[in-house]
This record gives sequence, structure tokens and C-alpha cells, in this order.
Amino acid sequence: MSTISIEGMEFFAYHGCFAEEQIIGTKFSIDLFLEVDTSRAELSDDLKDTVNYQSVFELIKEEMKTKSKLLEHVGRRILDKIENSFPEVIKAKIKIRKLNPPLGGKIDFVSLKLEN
Repeated sequence: MSTISIEGMEFFAYHGCFAEEQIIGTKFSIDLFLEVDTSRAELSDDLKDTVNYQSVFELIKEEMKTKSKLLEHVGRRILDKIENSFPEVIKAKIKIRKLNPPLGGKIDFVSLKLEN
């Protein structure tokens, strides 16, 4: 069993409960960890025998374009799409950070960790 990680993906998106967040937008950072049986790819050296992380990145990029109020909703949508699109993924964990959230003070980020 292996863990494929895609970390530090950055997106500009329009998620948030405040109306201005959905208009002005902000930066988000995502880390994703996929538990996958990579034993075939280890022997074959063939991309079709593992998870193509370029395809995973494109899936996340598309999901980040859909506005949501809550990080929980964004995270669940992404995990559900990964589960439906990549049956070879046994387990997935995601961490989404909203950078510089508008909370009335200096805050680097708020984050959510979610797994299926």
C-alpha cells in the first residue's frame, strides 16, 4: 500500500459565507493524500497502473470553480468526485486552507481536514 500525496496546490476561488467572499474571492491551499495499491505500477512502470495525479489535480481545479459557503462542502464534493472517478483509491484525505480569512484580525489561514 502506498500514499500518493499532492501538496500545496493553490487556487483562487470564491468560497465563503460572507457575500464579499463570493464576489472578491481569496486564495486556497489544498493538500491531498490518496491511499492506493501501487504494486502493479511498481513493476510495470506504466502510468495506467496507478493514479494519474495530473488528472486528480484537474478534477480539484474544476471543483474549486464551483462556489460554496463552507469548506466542508468543498471538501466533500472533492472527495466524492475522487471516489467516483478513481476507483483504485482506497482512502482519501484532504486538507483545505483558506488563506487570510476575513475574520477581523491577522490570521494566516483556517483549515479543514476531511477523509472518506
